[in-house]
Amino acid sequence: MTLLRLCTFAVIGLLAVSACSRNAEVPRLMNTSSSQNGPDEFSILPTQPLQAPADFNTLPTPTPGGSNLTDPDPRAAAVAALGGRVTAERSTGVPSADAGLVAYAGRQGVTPDIRATLAAEDEEIRRGGGGRILERMFNTNMYRRAYADQILDPQAELQVWRSRGVITPGAPPPGR
Repeated sequence: MTLLRLCTFAVIGLLAVSACSRNAEVPRLMNTSSSQNGPDEFSILPTQPLQAPADFNTLPTPTPGGSNLTDPDPRAAAVAALGGRVTAERSTGVPSADAGLVAYAGRQGVTPDIRATLAAEDEEIRRGGGGRILERMFNTNMYRRAYADQILDPQAELQVWRSRGVITPGAPPPGR
């Protein structure tokens, strides 16, 4: 009688745990978010020191929600640090130097809603790799299993390209 009672409790417990699914949510494959609700230390940006302009009559009119000369611009700082042009980063559209590349990339036509299409297809793939009960219970990473049919074997790709005569000076080491 004790074994029967133990098995009954085990089955009831298993059914209770399996009912804890997240079918309405988009599956999370990478567990990179913090579980704490504290402040984000990377969101605090120091401002630049205040400076008096050379001519107070040439100052732009203040706009609500607009930027200030002392506001930090991390993207522009990164572009400048890496040797890029800050004016190219701030401009909208395609720079004239890249117009030929953009025209060549779009020679077969472009799909304007490609991001939404890929997001829907990716969500469908992730829902298909939904995770097992223990993966959901312990919040484990199931990224590789969900995308297993799309992962390339680096050694096989290396052999394919070398057989075609392509010079491959840097190659991944065999094995993992």
